[in-house]
Amino acid sequence: MKYDWSVVWQYRDQLFDGVVVTVLLTVITMAVAIPGGIAVMMLRQSKLKQLNWAGTFFVESFRNLPLILLIYWAFYVLPIIVEWTISPVATGVTALALAISAYNAETFRAGVNSIRKGQSDAALALGMSRWQVMHRVILPQAVRRILPVLASTWVSLFKDTSLVSVIAVGDLAYNAMQVRSQTFRILEMLTAMAVIYWCLGYPQAKLVDWIHRKYGAKE
Repeated sequence: MKYDWSVVWQYRDQLFDGVVVTVLLTVITMAVAIPGGIAVMMLRQSKLKQLNWAGTFFVESFRNLPLILLIYWAFYVLPIIVEWTISPVATGVTALALAISAYNAETFRAGVNSIRKGQSDAALALGMSRWQVMHRVILPQAVRRILPVLASTWVSLFKDTSLVSVIAVGDLAYNAMQVRSQTFRILEMLTAMAVIYWCLGYPQAKLVDWIHRKYGAKE
């Protein structure tokens, strides 16, 4: 078989555009999923049964669905429900944000529950409201403890963005497969896509290792 690696350089702009979209999808999704996870966590921590049930329903619904199915559902079913056409990019971000928010909610809940109850009691005794206790005492400590887990979620999300290629979002995976279909250079393009993902993912994985060493819980 004769290889033609020049095709990778020839379509470098298309691959670069895909990388940009992949990074933007990751950033936007996590920017939505972090406050979303905190909000859902607050629902699950609520003493009101209705709010607690709503938070639990959200987590169990989106955490236990295959992400690819969620993407298809958001693309094909959601527009029918809301009677509004949604762009593929918005659909991809919505599906990813719902799933990652569910995971983040459980991450934040574990972090909050790891803080000793005595600290909350002491803050309440000083006259703080429950909101102030959560905002000023609990969350700052919880965030430090869960930072390694959030970093790992980021790396997983970066790879999972490739799934939105099934709804024609122009990320790295979609653009690489488009080039493959145009040039019929299957080996070259799939290998190039794997190398690009690895080159982008490896530094992130090493950063996660560093965060684990620096901020991982020692007790």
